[in-house]
Amino acid sequence: MKKLLQNIGPGPLVAAAFIGPGTVMVCTLAGFNFGFELLWALGLSVLITIVLQETSGRIGIATQKDLGELVRESTSPFIYKSIQILLIFSAIVLGNIAYESGNITGARLGLEVFISLPKVDVAGLSLDLGNLFIGSLAFAMLWFAKYRSIERFLVFLVILMSISFIWTAIALAPDWSKVADGFIPRLNSDNLTNVVALIGTTVVPYNLFLYASLSKNKWKDRKAFHWMRWDIGLAVVLGGLVSMAILIVGTFNMSEQIQDAQSVANGLQPVFGKTGSYLMGFGLLAAGLTSSITAPLAAALVICGILGKTQETQSTPMRLSILLVMGLGLIFASLGIKPVQLISFAQLANGVLLPFVSVWIVWMASRTAVMGKSKSQNSYLILSYLIVLFTFILGLRSVASVLKWDFL
Repeated sequence: MKKLLQNIGPGPLVAAAFIGPGTVMVCTLAGFNFGFELLWALGLSVLITIVLQETSGRIGIATQKDLGELVRESTSPFIYKSIQILLIFSAIVLGNIAYESGNITGARLGLEVFISLPKVDVAGLSLDLGNLFIGSLAFAMLWFAKYRSIERFLVFLVILMSISFIWTAIALAPDWSKVADGFIPRLNSDNLTNVVALIGTTVVPYNLFLYASLSKNKWKDRKAFHWMRWDIGLAVVLGGLVSMAILIVGTFNMSEQIQDAQSVANGLQPVFGKTGSYLMGFGLLAAGLTSSITAPLAAALVICGILGKTQETQSTPMRLSILLVMGLGLIFASLGIKPVQLISFAQLANGVLLPFVSVWIVWMASRTAVMGKSKSQNSYLILSYLIVLFTFILGLRSVASVLKWDFL
């Protein structure tokens, strides 16, 4: 156990990244609208995420390069490689700027359960001090702290967040036979969109880049694959349990309708008083804060990897990249700007990027020239390509939702 804890590293950061305010809302709405019916979709999302993240981590350790570096050093034709780089920048960098605003705002809504910070007018602009406080806290952590300190802080928050959500679900005493029944797959025209949303909020493209980069820094020897698999497996399973707990809590929500994070917390008060609101408020605060830290970190790693710059967290290139993503996200959140067009573009780019990255990392992991003896075995490849097919459907659904196509 001591050796396992010593080798637990970047996995919890992946969990911290995908359990954000968006995940809280998607899972809550799934439970609110469908009861326990869609728990199986979260189970499927855990399997998909583990396979893709394990492949990403294995590539990082075997090559000692992250996905951005591998794209930059590929021997593909110039035009093809340029399109790849443009697509990655669009989805990861611009996307994370847009989502950072949502992460900060979600954390502030959790904070408001305990204390409400006012809005002030500055030069004709309304400044939300709650968002400014959350964003500044996340920025200070990324700017001043060393990576190991950031990692420990996020692991600590993920553990507390997990306890908060899971304890809330247990305290509500659901009918566990009905909970178990929710793991039997049921797919129809009514729940299909929600199934895609639940899986899409867990399988996040930028996490594949994040884990490859952090894995190569954590482990230098291919013999460490064993620990990497324990690391990502435990983290993603824990993250999946948290998402399931949020869905279960959503089934008990007494709100007439759920429109925002505040109604998520308020809807639990009739069930078991202020305690539920406090637990959900803290969970939402932790979810927003952890995602507010991991999103700029992941974007900075991608920028520096593709540009061939150092990825040391306190280096100038990393700090400038973090400042770009965090700064713009903080401006959007603090001034109440809703970058709808930027978010729509990010969703479109992510919809294209997810199947592209999935195919690419599965293909890279199958190449002896790249991976040597660490390449994926045939049985694992079959499972991986089935998952790639599924990510293509997810990506097509994401593109369709932005372009208003009548698909799924």
